[in-house]
Amino acid sequence: MESLSKQERLYGKSAIANLLKEGRFAHEGMLKFCWLYRTDGAECNRMMVSVSKRFFKRAVKRNLLKRRLREAYRKSKDFLTVPCHVDLMLVYNDKEVAEYKDIKLAVEKILTYISNKYEPQG
Repeated sequence: MESLSKQERLYGKSAIANLLKEGRFAHEGMLKFCWLYRTDGAECNRMMVSVSKRFFKRAVKRNLLKRRLREAYRKSKDFLTVPCHVDLMLVYNDKEVAEYKDIKLAVEKILTYISNKYEPQG
């Protein structure tokens, strides 16, 4: 299993705050997501995942879901076809632990949706 490079990870209070403030929200199945098109000359798309303690008290299940979300994104990131770069946050929003194939399908739909919503600024 490969991991996301440091450039592909969304981190830092200011970057996350900007995404939550300026980004657009939607949901697909068990996932809620927020995205923001960036035109700052960045090198690649960035993403982060979140699984709430509200639904899963034990860290083992939260970590399992986060691994599945990151893996699904890593294998499906070619579905994201926009000329600019995107910041993306995926939030797992269900009480049941979903199978990897279901998560991957939802992530593919999300990336296709974001690509189809893109409108050039200006």
